[in-house]
Amino acid sequence: MRKILIKIKDNAFIVKEKIKLSSEYKSIINTNVISCNELVFSDEYIENNKKIVATFIGELTKTYNIDTMIIEKNDFALLLIDIIKNNKNITSLVLKEDSPLTFKMCEAIMHSSIKSVSCYTLQPFMIEYLDKYNILVESRNEILYLSKFMIDNNLSIFSSMFYKMTINLDLPLSEQDEQDFEAFCKINKYLKNINVNIVNKNDLELIIKILRQNNKKNIKINIHENISNNEIIEYLRNFNKKKSKRYKIYFRLEYSNDYLKDNIFKQTNISILKTCGYFILLIVFFSFGYVFYDNYSAMQNDNTIKENITKVIEINNSEDIITQLNENKKEDEKLVVNEDIASLININPEVVAWLKVNNTNIDYPVVQSEDNSYYLKHNIYLEEDNNGWVFMDYRNDTEHLSDNIIIYAHNRYYNGVMFGTLQNTLRYSWYSNPENQIISFRTLFEDLEYQVFSIYKISVTTDYMQTIFADDAERLEFFNMLKDRSIYDFGVELSGDDKIITLSTCADEYNRYVLHAVLKEA
Repeated sequence: MRKILIKIKDNAFIVKEKIKLSSEYKSIINTNVISCNELVFSDEYIENNKKIVATFIGELTKTYNIDTMIIEKNDFALLLIDIIKNNKNITSLVLKEDSPLTFKMCEAIMHSSIKSVSCYTLQPFMIEYLDKYNILVESRNEILYLSKFMIDNNLSIFSSMFYKMTINLDLPLSEQDEQDFEAFCKINKYLKNINVNIVNKNDLELIIKILRQNNKKNIKINIHENISNNEIIEYLRNFNKKKSKRYKIYFRLEYSNDYLKDNIFKQTNISILKTCGYFILLIVFFSFGYVFYDNYSAMQNDNTIKENITKVIEINNSEDIITQLNENKKEDEKLVVNEDIASLININPEVVAWLKVNNTNIDYPVVQSEDNSYYLKHNIYLEEDNNGWVFMDYRNDTEHLSDNIIIYAHNRYYNGVMFGTLQNTLRYSWYSNPENQIISFRTLFEDLEYQVFSIYKISVTTDYMQTIFADDAERLEFFNMLKDRSIYDFGVELSGDDKIITLSTCADEYNRYVLHAVLKEA
């Protein structure tokens, strides 16, 4: 139990913790008024008698014309804000402690009559959140901070928290990250996917608890770890079997290819392999015929889709679509301007850009899903299609342009569709031609050009797929790594604040073709 001292000075309540009580204080009960200007309560008494204390505080504000509350410690700020939430006289709150304003405090302030807040620091989205309720915020620390959770998921503004569909959680969560994840769940309306790496049962239960407390449903938790712990596997199996339908929360394991080869194929029965061998010749015979037919059909289907896209662009009233997309846009949000791309929204609302690479067959609208698997087997019309489609990494953002935009597509080498001609960029006749070194990437919001600075073939790795960087130095180190891999020196100088685009496709099961280009200044 703690003693809370409330003093009246000028037109303000000053609230602090009373550590040592004088003999005068010790001789009276918690609820007595010490003097006209000074009160002492226990936190337990306030918690159990909120209406009485609120009424008493309310009378004092009227008597002494008090309009401000100054609180020394944030750990009992929530209790005091709750006491004055219906007090129309107190409109100003000052938090003296040098610690961040929490989202729970923001919510409490929003439900009170407070119109101005002074605090040490707070996250940028909270400023927007309080501004929606016409509450002025002053931060004594000029540098506003972001937690690791907020940085990893690019959640610096309120709108990104509201619309975000996919997030990454770096487990275990710190106390601050846990608070921010809870705040995110309260604000967000569109969350569908959560990606996690190293996990344990307690971490997973914490995530489920926070999601359920905030009534989040139809959430897919993708675990990107080669889990061999039987306890965790059994927990996931039982959860998906008994609770997933009721909670509408689902776990999905994403094992790496290396793990599957090392742990599943080793268990394959040798006798089954021998039996399968008898069918190899027959399979090979039919495979040649199927490959020829499949590639011909894929090429025809791709041509048909492209023709339909051209017709849609011609007949759609793109101005009306752009007007609709720009409705309710805030001042800090980019306006949709590209008519051709906007006109394709009626085909697929996940269209985000258009990619063109000179002297290749790469000239496609780009889509973006909640993960990096859906468009491997679906086309722009959301139909099942072995060609898939050209798609952007789910972590990327074209409005607030990501540092590394990553574009994927299948390598349909035999018919040249999708990224079937990306390997042409590794030929001297292509990369030595300056005309080919400019990549066109048109988003809904702007027309961009990227200058090629690196092309190579590499064994399967994900080290070139990094999208978030701690600072310019880390970003430049990453760029130099990509540049050093190139089979040709394009003579392009890079800096730590540059942004790049990456095109990636399979060369075969064990290798990838990769192209990198840096954004040119407008």
